[in-house]
Amino acid sequence: MSTPHAPRRSERLQALAGDRFDLAVIGGGITGAGVARDAARRGLRVALLEAEDFAAGTSSRSSRLVHGGVRYLEHGYLHLVWESSRERRRLLQQAPHLVRPLQFTWPVYRGARVKRWQLAAALTMYDALAMFRNVGRHRRLDTSGVLSAEPLLARDGLLGGATYWDAATDDSRLTLANVLDAAAHGAVVLNHAPVRRLTFNGEHGPADGVEVHDALGGATIHVRAKLVVSCVGPWTDEIARLEDPHAGPAVRGTKGVHIAVPASRVGNVAAVTMLSPDDGRVMFTLPASGGMTIVGTTDTPTTEHPADVRAARADVRYLLNAANRFFPEARLTEDDVVSAWAGIRPLVASGNTGDPSSASREHATQLSRRGVLTATGGKLTTYRAQAQQIVDAAVQRLGVTTKACDTADAPLPGARPAATGGDVRIVPELTWRESDVDQAVRQEFAESLADVMIRRTFLAFELPDQGRSIAPRIARRMAPRLGWTDAGIANAVREYTQALDRIFTITP
Repeated sequence: MSTPHAPRRSERLQALAGDRFDLAVIGGGITGAGVARDAARRGLRVALLEAEDFAAGTSSRSSRLVHGGVRYLEHGYLHLVWESSRERRRLLQQAPHLVRPLQFTWPVYRGARVKRWQLAAALTMYDALAMFRNVGRHRRLDTSGVLSAEPLLARDGLLGGATYWDAATDDSRLTLANVLDAAAHGAVVLNHAPVRRLTFNGEHGPADGVEVHDALGGATIHVRAKLVVSCVGPWTDEIARLEDPHAGPAVRGTKGVHIAVPASRVGNVAAVTMLSPDDGRVMFTLPASGGMTIVGTTDTPTTEHPADVRAARADVRYLLNAANRFFPEARLTEDDVVSAWAGIRPLVASGNTGDPSSASREHATQLSRRGVLTATGGKLTTYRAQAQQIVDAAVQRLGVTTKACDTADAPLPGARPAATGGDVRIVPELTWRESDVDQAVRQEFAESLADVMIRRTFLAFELPDQGRSIAPRIARRMAPRLGWTDAGIANAVREYTQALDRIFTITP
């Protein structure tokens, strides 16, 4: 459950300026949130600093899957599949309000890159690497079995297939749950607070803190810490250059694009694994909230800045082509796209120079020359294990004794408020309610319309106008807690429109 009321921003700013922390964690995505939670639960004094909002980057632009990574098998990443399967099982137990079992159907067609026998062998290994403790084991299907599971799949050339199990999640709310638990265990967490400078103990000494800009109030704060931990994903090289302007790349980015289309147009019953008709890579159609189907993802090298990455028209056409090939009655066009978004996967740069789809999703931890601990790589599913390794390294660096890590078993908070008789839906056809807005502002550190409508709820993903028409009404509901005047409400709506243009605009 969430805390009754989050500490006000002014109180958290005061704590950041006045205390000395064991860890200053830069980055409020899933990795940084996981590190803050783990460290706080071990008894360390933690500051978590996020430049925009928790999960504002890659952690809210995912396929919303907690998955074992069946496609990693063909590249030989057996340890990653084993680790992912273990973490999926743990998350299903720890956060049933956020992580749900999801059945996938994988149809096999004549001439496909993956043959029926190869699929059967891969899924047998998939179950084995999960220690046969997945939600359910895979089942081989003949043609009629595939069409029974997904009646609207293309029939021409269909040879059979299989069903198997993974899990779906609410990516930004999973991140938020870790932030909430970190705060409940004493961490001071602050969003809209970019780190502008690292501070050091002397000309050649180790990092001893960071300078943070309060993007809402304008002040600059020196946060003192025994150890600085960088968990900023695709921004890793920017933080590294605050220490060494000549630092080489630690991560390389690949762009993943998703689109949301009406589920009624596609007709998928559950999740479907597809091989792209363009290049043969594995992709999915996924059931989503709000009556949507998500189609994704692409995987292309990019040098775009993480703050500016968007879906391109070619990306959208690539995804539509796959969906239409597998669901021929859909006949989707660009006009059917309700929303499109892109994120950057921060892959470890070392050794990852070939096909992005075959690049490792393993994670690594590095200690810089001046003592900044940096996390690279990783994926949503394995964030907890990655966080444990990072905090283990931090504890060793600090030379302290702490409580044992308990995040493998401890449940996650972050449930939505229970509906009451007078609780009004924001939009009649969607499940989001006015109480979700209230909880976001009072208990979940939401400071802007984008925080509420993109990351505490999925209104921006599920409404054709991304919520532009209801933004003034949501802003007025947020205003009393955040102290917004009429001018502040107007400014909040204007900033939300700018955020939508930055995130959801499809580029030529």
